Amino acid sequence: MSESEVKGPGPGERRSNTRPGVKVLPKEALDLLIRLHVVIKNAKLYEANNEMFQEQARLLFELVEHFLQENGEASFQVRQSALFFNGLRFKFVLSTYPIYKAILEEFRARSISYMSFLPGLTTEELVRFAVAFGKRERKEDQLFPKLMADLDRADIRHVVLRTASGTETFASTHEDTARMFFLGIIHLKEVFEREKKAEDLPVNTTRRLMQSIFNHIVDDESFLIGLTNLKNFDEYTLNHSVNVCVLSLALGRRLGLSRSELVELGIAAFFHDLGKLETPLEILNKPATLSEEEREVMEQHPHQGAEKLVHLKEFRHLPIRAIHVALEHHIREDLTGYPTRIKKESVNLFSKIVKVVDYFDALTTKRVYRKKAFTRTEALGLMLERSGTEFNPVILKAFVNLMGVYPIGTMVALSSGELGIVSDINPDTKFLLRPRVKLIADPNGNLRDGDIVDLAERNSETRRFPRTIVKVLNPDDYGIEISDYFLAQAQ
Repeated sequence: MSESEVKGPGPGERRSNTRPGVKVLPKEALDLLIRLHVVIKNAKLYEANNEMFQEQARLLFELVEHFLQENGEASFQVRQSALFFNGLRFKFVLSTYPIYKAILEEFRARSISYMSFLPGLTTEELVRFAVAFGKRERKEDQLFPKLMADLDRADIRHVVLRTASGTETFASTHEDTARMFFLGIIHLKEVFEREKKAEDLPVNTTRRLMQSIFNHIVDDESFLIGLTNLKNFDEYTLNHSVNVCVLSLALGRRLGLSRSELVELGIAAFFHDLGKLETPLEILNKPATLSEEEREVMEQHPHQGAEKLVHLKEFRHLPIRAIHVALEHHIREDLTGYPTRIKKESVNLFSKIVKVVDYFDALTTKRVYRKKAFTRTEALGLMLERSGTEFNPVILKAFVNLMGVYPIGTMVALSSGELGIVSDINPDTKFLLRPRVKLIADPNGNLRDGDIVDLAERNSETRRFPRTIVKVLNPDDYGIEISDYFLAQAQ
Protein backbone atom coordinates (compact mmCIF):
# COMPACT_ATOMS: atom_id res chain seq x y z
CA MET A 1 0.00 0.00 0.00
CA SER A 2 1.46 3.36 -0.99
CA GLU A 3 1.86 6.08 1.57
CA SER A 4 -0.35 9.10 0.85
CA GLU A 5 -0.33 12.13 3.08
CA VAL A 6 -3.83 13.43 3.64
CA LYS A 7 -5.32 16.20 5.67
CA GLY A 8 -7.93 15.54 8.34
CA PRO A 9 -11.18 17.32 7.42
CA GLY A 10 -11.88 20.62 9.09
CA PRO A 11 -15.31 22.27 9.29
CA GLY A 12 -16.78 22.55 5.83
CA GLU A 13 -13.90 20.75 4.11
CA ARG A 14 -14.67 18.25 1.36
CA ARG A 15 -12.70 15.47 -0.25
CA SER A 16 -14.25 15.50 -3.71
CA ASN A 17 -11.21 17.21 -5.25
CA THR A 18 -8.71 14.43 -4.55
CA ARG A 19 -6.70 13.20 -7.53
CA PRO A 20 -7.73 9.92 -9.19
CA GLY A 21 -5.66 6.99 -7.98
CA VAL A 22 -4.51 8.69 -4.78
CA LYS A 23 -5.54 6.75 -1.71
CA VAL A 24 -7.25 8.92 0.87
CA LEU A 25 -7.46 8.24 4.57
CA PRO A 26 -11.17 7.73 5.31
CA LYS A 27 -12.95 9.99 7.76
CA GLU A 28 -13.63 6.98 10.01
CA ALA A 29 -9.87 6.68 10.63
CA LEU A 30 -9.89 10.05 12.39
CA ASP A 31 -12.99 8.96 14.32
CA LEU A 32 -11.13 5.80 15.35
CA LEU A 33 -8.14 7.83 16.54
CA ILE A 34 -10.42 10.07 18.60
CA ARG A 35 -12.17 7.04 20.15
CA LEU A 36 -8.84 5.42 20.96
CA HIS A 37 -7.70 8.62 22.67
CA VAL A 38 -10.93 8.82 24.72
CA VAL A 39 -10.78 5.16 25.79
CA ILE A 40 -7.12 5.40 26.87
CA LYS A 41 -7.89 8.56 28.83
CA ASN A 42 -10.94 6.99 30.49
CA ALA A 43 -8.93 3.89 31.38
CA LYS A 44 -6.70 6.12 33.51
CA LEU A 45 -9.65 7.74 35.27
CA TYR A 46 -12.28 5.03 35.78
CA GLU A 47 -12.65 1.41 36.80
CA ALA A 48 -13.33 -1.18 34.10
CA ASN A 49 -17.00 -1.52 35.09
CA ASN A 50 -17.71 2.21 34.76
CA GLU A 51 -20.65 2.76 32.40
CA MET A 52 -19.05 5.69 30.58
CA PHE A 53 -15.84 3.73 30.06
CA GLN A 54 -17.81 0.71 28.83
CA GLU A 55 -19.79 2.84 26.36
CA GLN A 56 -16.67 4.48 24.92
CA ALA A 57 -15.03 1.07 24.57
CA ARG A 58 -18.10 -0.20 22.69
CA LEU A 59 -17.95 2.75 20.27
CA LEU A 60 -14.24 2.12 19.68
CA PHE A 61 -14.93 -1.58 19.10
CA GLU A 62 -17.55 -0.77 16.46
CA LEU A 63 -15.06 1.34 14.50
CA VAL A 64 -12.37 -1.35 14.77
CA GLU A 65 -14.85 -3.93 13.52
CA HIS A 66 -15.76 -1.65 10.61
CA PHE A 67 -12.17 -1.53 9.38
CA LEU A 68 -11.56 -5.23 9.97
CA GLN A 69 -14.59 -6.09 7.88
CA GLU A 70 -13.88 -3.52 5.16
CA ASN A 71 -10.10 -3.84 4.89
CA GLY A 72 -9.13 -6.81 7.04
CA GLU A 73 -6.73 -4.41 8.81
CA ALA A 74 -6.85 -1.87 11.63
CA SER A 75 -3.27 -0.86 12.41
CA PHE A 76 -1.48 2.23 13.70
CA GLN A 77 2.21 2.76 13.04
CA VAL A 78 4.75 5.43 14.00
CA ARG A 79 7.45 6.10 11.42
CA GLN A 80 9.85 9.03 11.63
CA SER A 81 7.56 10.76 14.12
CA ALA A 82 4.52 10.55 11.82
CA LEU A 83 1.41 8.51 12.58
CA PHE A 84 -0.04 6.17 9.96
CA PHE A 85 -3.25 4.16 9.85
CA ASN A 86 -3.36 1.17 7.51
CA GLY A 87 -0.37 2.65 5.68
CA LEU A 88 -1.88 6.12 5.16
CA ARG A 89 -0.48 9.10 6.97
CA PHE A 90 -2.47 11.37 9.27
CA LYS A 91 -1.99 15.10 8.87
CA PHE A 92 -3.99 17.30 11.21
CA VAL A 93 -5.11 20.87 11.33
CA LEU A 94 -5.33 22.92 14.51
CA SER A 95 -8.58 21.35 15.76
CA THR A 96 -7.26 17.77 15.73
CA TYR A 97 -3.61 18.33 16.62
CA PRO A 98 -4.00 17.82 20.43
CA ILE A 99 -5.41 14.31 19.90
CA TYR A 100 -2.71 13.44 17.37
CA LYS A 101 -0.04 14.62 19.77
CA ALA A 102 -1.57 12.79 22.74
CA ILE A 103 -1.64 9.45 20.89
CA LEU A 104 1.94 9.89 19.71
CA GLU A 105 3.02 10.60 23.29
CA GLU A 106 1.21 7.48 24.55
CA PHE A 107 3.07 5.40 21.97
CA ARG A 108 6.41 7.04 22.68
CA ALA A 109 6.08 6.69 26.44
CA ARG A 110 5.85 2.93 25.96
CA SER A 111 8.31 2.67 23.02
CA ILE A 112 5.53 1.39 20.75
CA SER A 113 5.99 1.68 16.99
CA TYR A 114 3.06 -0.51 15.90
CA MET A 115 -0.41 -1.39 17.19
CA SER A 116 -2.77 -3.70 15.31
CA PHE A 117 -6.26 -4.96 16.16
CA LEU A 118 -6.93 -8.47 14.85
CA PRO A 119 -10.14 -10.25 13.76
CA GLY A 120 -11.72 -12.05 16.69
CA LEU A 121 -11.37 -9.11 19.06
CA THR A 122 -14.31 -8.69 21.46
CA THR A 123 -15.51 -5.69 23.42
CA GLU A 124 -14.52 -7.40 26.67
CA GLU A 125 -10.97 -8.04 25.44
CA LEU A 126 -10.73 -4.43 24.22
CA VAL A 127 -11.69 -3.22 27.71
CA ARG A 128 -9.02 -5.44 29.30
CA PHE A 129 -6.48 -4.12 26.81
CA ALA A 130 -7.36 -0.48 27.55
CA VAL A 131 -7.06 -1.05 31.29
CA ALA A 132 -3.63 -2.64 30.92
CA PHE A 133 -2.46 -0.03 28.39
CA GLY A 134 -3.65 2.87 30.51
CA LYS A 135 -1.78 1.84 33.65
CA ARG A 136 0.57 4.55 34.88
CA GLU A 137 4.10 3.62 35.89
CA ARG A 138 6.20 5.91 38.03
CA LYS A 139 9.48 4.68 36.51
CA GLU A 140 9.84 5.16 32.81
CA ASP A 141 12.38 2.43 32.15
CA GLN A 142 11.41 -0.92 30.64
CA LEU A 143 7.82 0.18 30.04
CA PHE A 144 7.34 -1.93 26.92
CA PRO A 145 8.34 -5.26 28.57
CA LYS A 146 6.12 -4.41 31.56
CA LEU A 147 3.21 -3.59 29.27
CA MET A 148 3.63 -6.84 27.35
CA ALA A 149 3.65 -8.76 30.63
CA ASP A 150 0.44 -7.02 31.69
CA LEU A 151 -1.21 -7.85 28.36
CA ASP A 152 -0.21 -11.48 28.72
CA ARG A 153 -1.73 -11.65 32.21
CA ALA A 154 -4.93 -10.04 30.85
CA ASP A 155 -5.09 -12.71 28.11
CA ILE A 156 -4.93 -10.18 25.27
CA ARG A 157 -4.64 -12.21 22.06
CA HIS A 158 -6.13 -9.94 19.40
CA VAL A 159 -4.08 -6.77 19.85
CA VAL A 160 -0.49 -6.84 18.60
CA LEU A 161 2.14 -4.35 19.74
CA ARG A 162 5.70 -3.92 18.50
CA THR A 163 8.47 -1.79 19.87
CA ALA A 164 10.86 0.47 17.96
CA SER A 165 13.99 -1.21 16.66
CA GLY A 166 16.92 -0.34 14.43
CA THR A 167 16.12 2.75 12.40
CA GLU A 168 12.60 3.08 13.85
CA THR A 169 13.55 5.92 16.14
CA PHE A 170 11.10 8.16 17.94
CA ALA A 171 11.70 11.65 19.24
CA SER A 172 14.97 13.43 18.76
CA THR A 173 17.00 13.57 21.93
CA HIS A 174 17.07 16.86 23.80
CA GLU A 175 20.82 16.96 23.17
CA ASP A 176 20.28 16.80 19.40
CA THR A 177 17.59 19.46 19.58
CA ALA A 178 19.75 21.83 21.64
CA ARG A 179 22.68 21.30 19.28
CA MET A 180 20.49 22.18 16.29
CA PHE A 181 19.19 25.31 18.08
CA PHE A 182 22.71 26.63 18.67
CA LEU A 183 23.76 25.71 15.14
CA GLY A 184 20.97 28.01 14.01
CA ILE A 185 22.48 30.92 15.94
CA ILE A 186 25.96 30.13 14.62
CA HIS A 187 24.68 29.91 11.05
CA LEU A 188 22.85 33.24 11.30
CA LYS A 189 25.98 34.86 12.73
CA GLU A 190 27.91 33.57 9.72
CA VAL A 191 25.19 34.95 7.41
CA PHE A 192 25.42 38.39 9.02
CA GLU A 193 29.22 38.42 8.75
CA ARG A 194 29.13 37.38 5.09
CA GLU A 195 26.53 40.06 4.35
CA LYS A 196 28.76 42.72 5.90
CA LYS A 197 31.57 41.59 3.58
CA ALA A 198 29.21 41.58 0.57
CA GLU A 199 29.71 37.85 0.11
CA ASP A 200 27.14 35.34 -1.13
CA LEU A 201 24.69 34.06 1.47
CA PRO A 202 24.31 30.25 1.81
CA VAL A 203 20.56 30.09 1.16
CA ASN A 204 20.59 26.36 0.42
CA THR A 205 22.31 25.73 3.75
CA THR A 206 19.63 27.82 5.42
CA ARG A 207 16.95 25.74 3.69
CA ARG A 208 18.47 22.51 5.03
CA LEU A 209 18.58 24.06 8.50
CA MET A 210 14.84 24.86 8.25
CA GLN A 211 14.13 21.26 7.32
CA SER A 212 16.09 20.15 10.38
CA ILE A 213 14.22 22.57 12.64
CA PHE A 214 10.94 21.27 11.24
CA ASN A 215 11.96 17.68 12.04
CA HIS A 216 12.88 18.64 15.59
CA ILE A 217 9.56 20.45 16.05
CA VAL A 218 7.77 17.27 14.99
CA ASP A 219 9.90 15.15 17.33
CA ASP A 220 10.62 17.44 20.28
CA GLU A 221 8.34 20.48 20.04
CA SER A 222 7.90 21.23 23.75
CA PHE A 223 11.62 21.14 24.49
CA LEU A 224 12.45 23.28 21.45
CA ILE A 225 9.84 25.86 22.49
CA GLY A 226 11.44 25.73 25.95
CA LEU A 227 14.80 26.64 24.41
CA THR A 228 13.28 29.87 23.07
CA ASN A 229 13.42 31.08 26.67
CA LEU A 230 17.12 31.52 26.01
CA LYS A 231 17.78 35.26 25.76
CA ASN A 232 21.35 36.24 24.94
CA PHE A 233 21.66 39.96 25.59
CA ASP A 234 24.95 40.35 23.72
CA GLU A 235 23.69 38.49 20.63
CA TYR A 236 20.11 39.76 20.81
CA THR A 237 19.38 40.02 17.08
CA LEU A 238 20.80 36.54 16.38
CA ASN A 239 19.10 34.85 19.33
CA HIS A 240 15.86 36.71 18.68
CA SER A 241 15.80 35.72 15.00
CA VAL A 242 16.28 32.03 15.79
CA ASN A 243 13.57 32.18 18.46
CA VAL A 244 11.20 33.83 15.98
CA CYS A 245 12.08 31.20 13.39
CA VAL A 246 11.34 28.28 15.76
CA LEU A 247 8.08 29.73 17.08
CA SER A 248 6.93 30.74 13.58
CA LEU A 249 7.44 27.17 12.36
CA ALA A 250 5.53 25.77 15.32
CA LEU A 251 2.71 28.28 14.76
CA GLY A 252 2.61 27.68 11.01
CA ARG A 253 2.34 23.96 11.66
CA ARG A 254 -0.67 24.55 13.90
CA LEU A 255 -2.22 26.66 11.15
CA GLY A 256 -2.03 23.70 8.77
CA LEU A 257 0.77 24.83 6.45
CA SER A 258 2.44 22.14 4.39
CA ARG A 259 6.05 21.07 4.99
CA SER A 260 7.30 23.02 1.97
CA GLU A 261 5.41 26.12 3.12
CA LEU A 262 6.85 25.72 6.62
CA VAL A 263 10.39 25.59 5.26
CA GLU A 264 9.75 28.83 3.37
CA LEU A 265 8.18 30.39 6.47
CA GLY A 266 11.23 29.39 8.49
CA ILE A 267 13.61 31.01 6.01
CA ALA A 268 11.49 34.18 6.00
CA ALA A 269 11.45 34.35 9.80
CA PHE A 270 15.18 33.61 9.96
CA PHE A 271 15.99 36.63 7.75
CA HIS A 272 13.25 38.97 8.98
CA ASP A 273 15.67 41.33 10.78
CA LEU A 274 18.50 41.23 8.23
CA GLY A 275 18.01 44.97 7.69
CA LYS A 276 19.21 45.70 11.23
CA LEU A 277 22.74 45.21 9.97
CA GLU A 278 22.43 48.79 8.70
CA THR A 279 21.10 50.16 12.00
CA PRO A 280 23.87 51.72 14.15
CA LEU A 281 24.51 49.85 17.41
CA GLU A 282 24.17 53.07 19.39
CA ILE A 283 20.56 53.20 18.23
CA LEU A 284 19.84 49.47 18.60
CA ASN A 285 21.23 49.46 22.15
CA LYS A 286 20.30 52.94 23.31
CA PRO A 287 19.20 52.70 26.98
CA ALA A 288 16.57 55.40 26.58
CA THR A 289 13.72 56.51 24.35
CA LEU A 290 14.80 57.11 20.77
CA SER A 291 14.66 60.63 19.37
CA GLU A 292 12.48 61.28 16.33
CA GLU A 293 15.54 61.17 14.07
CA GLU A 294 16.77 57.92 15.65
CA ARG A 295 13.31 56.41 15.31
CA GLU A 296 13.32 57.22 11.59
CA VAL A 297 16.67 55.45 11.22
CA MET A 298 15.36 52.40 13.12
CA GLU A 299 12.22 52.22 10.98
CA GLN A 300 14.31 51.96 7.82
CA HIS A 301 15.38 48.40 8.62
CA PRO A 302 12.38 46.68 6.94
CA HIS A 303 13.17 48.39 3.61
CA GLN A 304 16.87 47.71 4.05
CA GLY A 305 16.26 44.04 4.83
CA ALA A 306 14.03 43.57 1.79
CA GLU A 307 16.60 45.29 -0.44
CA LYS A 308 19.40 43.05 0.82
CA LEU A 309 17.37 39.95 0.03
CA VAL A 310 16.43 41.18 -3.44
CA HIS A 311 20.08 41.79 -4.31
CA LEU A 312 21.30 38.38 -3.20
CA LYS A 313 23.21 36.45 -5.85
CA GLU A 314 21.28 33.40 -4.56
CA PHE A 315 17.98 35.27 -4.97
CA ARG A 316 16.47 32.56 -7.19
CA HIS A 317 16.74 30.09 -4.28
CA LEU A 318 15.06 32.47 -1.84
CA PRO A 319 11.30 32.29 -1.17
CA ILE A 320 9.69 35.49 -2.47
CA ARG A 321 7.70 35.63 0.77
CA ALA A 322 10.94 36.18 2.69
CA ILE A 323 11.07 39.62 1.07
CA HIS A 324 7.46 40.27 2.07
CA VAL A 325 8.23 39.35 5.68
CA ALA A 326 11.37 41.48 5.87
CA LEU A 327 9.35 44.44 4.61
CA GLU A 328 6.03 43.89 6.41
CA HIS A 329 6.71 42.38 9.86
CA HIS A 330 6.05 45.70 11.61
CA ILE A 331 2.73 46.35 9.82
CA ARG A 332 -0.19 46.17 12.24
CA GLU A 333 -3.50 44.52 11.43
CA ASP A 334 -5.11 47.97 11.19
CA LEU A 335 -2.36 48.92 8.68
CA THR A 336 -0.60 51.36 10.97
CA GLY A 337 3.01 50.69 11.91
CA TYR A 338 5.87 50.93 9.46
CA PRO A 339 6.66 51.15 6.63
CA THR A 340 3.56 53.13 5.66
CA ARG A 341 1.47 52.97 2.47
CA ILE A 342 0.99 49.21 2.50
CA LYS A 343 -2.30 47.92 1.07
CA LYS A 344 -4.22 45.57 3.34
CA GLU A 345 -4.76 42.93 0.67
CA SER A 346 -1.02 42.83 -0.05
CA VAL A 347 0.15 42.01 3.50
CA ASN A 348 1.38 38.43 3.29
CA LEU A 349 0.18 35.63 5.58
CA PHE A 350 3.77 34.85 6.54
CA SER A 351 4.26 38.51 7.56
CA LYS A 352 1.24 38.28 9.87
CA ILE A 353 2.59 35.09 11.46
CA VAL A 354 6.08 36.50 12.00
CA LYS A 355 4.64 39.74 13.41
CA VAL A 356 2.87 37.85 16.20
CA VAL A 357 5.95 35.83 17.13
CA ASP A 358 8.38 38.74 16.74
CA TYR A 359 6.30 40.88 19.11
CA PHE A 360 6.01 38.07 21.66
CA ASP A 361 9.73 37.31 21.78
CA ALA A 362 10.59 41.00 22.02
CA LEU A 363 8.17 41.52 24.93
CA THR A 364 9.62 38.59 26.86
CA THR A 365 13.24 39.72 26.45
CA LYS A 366 15.07 42.16 28.71
CA ARG A 367 16.57 45.05 26.76
CA VAL A 368 18.83 47.94 27.68
CA TYR A 369 15.86 50.29 27.54
CA ARG A 370 13.55 47.87 29.42
CA LYS A 371 15.35 45.91 32.11
CA LYS A 372 12.33 43.91 33.23
CA ALA A 373 10.85 41.60 30.64
CA PHE A 374 7.22 40.54 30.62
CA THR A 375 6.54 36.96 31.64
CA ARG A 376 5.18 34.80 28.84
CA THR A 377 1.74 34.83 30.45
CA GLU A 378 1.78 38.63 30.77
CA ALA A 379 2.90 39.00 27.16
CA LEU A 380 0.07 36.84 25.83
CA GLY A 381 -2.44 38.77 27.92
CA LEU A 382 -1.20 42.09 26.57
CA MET A 383 -1.27 40.79 23.01
CA LEU A 384 -4.84 39.52 23.35
CA GLU A 385 -5.89 43.06 24.28
CA ARG A 386 -4.55 44.16 20.89
CA SER A 387 -6.19 41.45 18.81
CA GLY A 388 -7.69 42.92 15.64
CA THR A 389 -5.70 46.13 15.83
CA GLU A 390 -2.08 45.01 16.25
CA PHE A 391 -2.50 41.34 15.32
CA ASN A 392 -4.60 39.15 13.07
CA PRO A 393 -7.20 37.57 15.45
CA VAL A 394 -7.12 34.08 13.93
CA ILE A 395 -3.33 33.85 13.92
CA LEU A 396 -3.07 35.28 17.44
CA LYS A 397 -5.65 32.79 18.74
CA ALA A 398 -3.70 29.91 17.19
CA PHE A 399 -0.52 31.22 18.82
CA VAL A 400 -2.17 31.47 22.24
CA ASN A 401 -3.43 27.88 21.82
CA LEU A 402 0.09 26.79 20.87
CA MET A 403 1.65 28.42 23.92
CA GLY A 404 -1.10 27.39 26.37
CA VAL A 405 -2.65 29.13 29.36
CA TYR A 406 0.67 28.60 31.12
CA PRO A 407 3.28 28.75 28.32
CA ILE A 408 6.28 26.44 28.37
CA GLY A 409 8.93 28.13 30.49
CA THR A 410 6.46 29.81 32.86
CA MET A 411 7.54 29.80 36.52
CA VAL A 412 4.66 28.88 38.82
CA ALA A 413 3.81 28.45 42.49
CA LEU A 414 1.90 25.26 43.32
CA SER A 415 -0.72 24.57 45.98
CA SER A 416 1.78 22.14 47.54
CA GLY A 417 4.09 25.07 48.30
CA GLU A 418 6.57 23.94 45.67
CA LEU A 419 7.87 26.05 42.79
CA GLY A 420 8.09 24.76 39.25
CA ILE A 421 8.63 25.56 35.58
CA VAL A 422 6.09 24.51 32.97
CA SER A 423 7.78 21.96 30.70
CA ASP A 424 4.84 20.96 28.48
CA ILE A 425 1.21 21.92 28.02
CA ASN A 426 -1.51 19.31 28.36
CA PRO A 427 -2.83 18.21 24.94
CA ASP A 428 -6.27 17.57 26.48
CA THR A 429 -8.24 20.82 26.31
CA LYS A 430 -10.02 19.90 29.56
CA PHE A 431 -6.70 20.15 31.38
CA LEU A 432 -5.25 23.34 29.92
CA LEU A 433 -4.76 24.59 33.48
CA ARG A 434 -2.86 21.42 34.36
CA PRO A 435 0.39 21.25 32.36
CA ARG A 436 3.49 19.18 33.10
CA VAL A 437 5.77 21.00 35.51
CA LYS A 438 9.44 20.62 36.42
CA LEU A 439 9.77 21.01 40.21
CA ILE A 440 12.61 23.37 41.14
CA ALA A 441 11.99 24.22 44.82
CA ASP A 442 10.48 22.41 47.80
CA PRO A 443 7.80 23.93 50.10
CA ASN A 444 10.55 25.46 52.24
CA GLY A 445 11.95 27.36 49.29
CA ASN A 446 15.04 25.19 48.88
CA LEU A 447 16.06 24.88 45.24
CA ARG A 448 16.28 21.32 43.98
CA ASP A 449 16.42 19.28 40.82
CA GLY A 450 12.96 17.80 41.14
CA ASP A 451 10.84 15.52 38.99
CA ILE A 452 8.62 16.53 36.10
CA VAL A 453 5.06 16.03 37.34
CA ASP A 454 1.78 15.89 35.44
CA LEU A 455 -0.70 18.20 37.18
CA ALA A 456 -3.55 16.32 35.49
CA GLU A 457 -2.77 13.14 37.45
CA ARG A 458 -5.04 12.41 40.39
CA ASN A 459 -4.23 10.66 43.65
CA SER A 460 -5.27 7.03 43.10
CA GLU A 461 -6.99 6.86 46.51
CA THR A 462 -8.60 10.28 46.98
CA ARG A 463 -9.08 10.99 43.23
CA ARG A 464 -7.98 14.55 43.92
CA PHE A 465 -5.23 16.53 42.26
CA PRO A 466 -2.12 16.67 44.52
CA ARG A 467 -0.91 19.89 42.94
CA THR A 468 -2.57 22.91 41.33
CA ILE A 469 -1.05 26.13 39.98
CA VAL A 470 -1.96 29.01 42.27
CA LYS A 471 0.19 31.81 40.85
CA VAL A 472 2.48 32.76 37.97
CA LEU A 473 5.84 34.08 39.16
CA ASN A 474 8.44 36.30 37.54
CA PRO A 475 11.73 34.35 37.52
CA ASP A 476 13.72 37.60 37.72
CA ASP A 477 12.33 38.13 41.23
CA TYR A 478 13.88 34.83 42.30
CA GLY A 479 17.13 35.01 40.35
CA ILE A 480 16.00 32.06 38.20
CA GLU A 481 17.23 31.66 34.62
CA ILE A 482 14.53 29.60 32.94
CA SER A 483 16.67 28.52 29.99
CA ASP A 484 19.17 26.86 32.35
CA TYR A 485 16.61 24.21 33.25
CA PHE A 486 16.00 23.32 29.62
CA LEU A 487 19.69 23.30 28.76
CA ALA A 488 20.33 20.99 31.71
CA GLN A 489 18.02 18.41 30.11
CA ALA A 490 20.27 18.32 27.04
CA GLN A 491 23.36 17.28 28.99
